[in-house]
Amino acid sequence: MENQVEPVIGLKNLQMKYGQKEVLKGIDLEIYPGQIIGYIGPNGAGKSTTIKIILGLVKGYGGEVQVFGNDISKEPIEYKKKIGYVPESADVYDTLSGYEYLHFIGELYGLEDKTLYHRIYELSDLLGIKGSLEARISSYSKGMRQKLIIISSLLHNPDILFLDEPISGLDANSVMVFKSILSELAKKGKTIFYSSHIMEVVEKLSDRILLLNDGVILANGTFDELKEKSHEGSLQEIFNQLTGFSNHDEVAQKFIETISG
Repeated sequence: MENQVEPVIGLKNLQMKYGQKEVLKGIDLEIYPGQIIGYIGPNGAGKSTTIKIILGLVKGYGGEVQVFGNDISKEPIEYKKKIGYVPESADVYDTLSGYEYLHFIGELYGLEDKTLYHRIYELSDLLGIKGSLEARISSYSKGMRQKLIIISSLLHNPDILFLDEPISGLDANSVMVFKSILSELAKKGKTIFYSSHIMEVVEKLSDRILLLNDGVILANGTFDELKEKSHEGSLQEIFNQLTGFSNHDEVAQKFIETISG
């Protein structure tokens, strides 16, 4: 498949510095339509920086970033209409109602009122927040806000979806629905970048897993491929082995000793 279609995202020698600190040290990567990519790594590994560069939110990088076959430095706006984004910590306008917020986002993507009205109420109904659309977002629970953000990222039917800890705050049933939504999107050729510290979810959802550590990609493949190379049984164990972190039990014991003393 990969040699028959063009990648939707291509990174060539992607580098990024903040002052003297190298955050990304030359990443080469090709992502294809219909893939769910599990993007994992320790805090500070460069995951969020990579995503923000692709989204056009961070400038000053080295190397080349292509999205839909075009260099984003030369076409910085048009490609964004086909992208959805659920950040780890999203800023929403608390004084707006849920409907007003979604309508505002939909207008930014150029959706017609009739289409927008239908999608807002239908998607909100399916995720269980239709009854709260007229309430101010400031009154929403964490789970309701997360559902609102998820809906806002999908209103315009994007071809690429970036998700950073997207199930934070969702109840168990909503998580199951959301996983099914992602699977259906992938079947329709959508590309999904899924970044999370919940390894069990990444392991089960992802067609391909990328492990970033200290600005370089340490692993790139299916879970079975990573498992075969590392001889470990779970993604968490593979993660620990490749990132060199193995003293979690010792840290936990010392923590308990400290609060017990």
